[in-house]
Amino acid sequence: MIRITGTIGQWPIDLNIDMGEGDWAQLKAALDNSQVVATPAAPEPRPAATDAVWQNALALVKASGQISGPALFEQLEGLTGNAAAGKRLLVRLRHCDQVQVVSGADAPLYTWAGGQ
Repeated sequence: MIRITGTIGQWPIDLNIDMGEGDWAQLKAALDNSQVVATPAAPEPRPAATDAVWQNALALVKASGQISGPALFEQLEGLTGNAAAGKRLLVRLRHCDQVQVVSGADAPLYTWAGGQ
């Protein structure tokens, strides 16, 4: 018997799986015959288009010197064509060494900090 306990979100899980000797033998045979090799997955290279969009996002901050988060988001949304991609760029800019983010009166301010 295999017992699995834990939670999925807020729901508790307590699962018992009964397996006979034949089930165990079948599982062992399947595992012995499998060609599964555990190798670390190589990171996928970023597409060139993504790098171009990133460079354009950096250029927006650099050209403005300082820009509010909502104004920058609006420009990034226009640059990428959708809100989700614009938000991802805002988060990426927030963690970029070339951009400093400070709290403004109403919204964060993205300021070009230099480099490259």
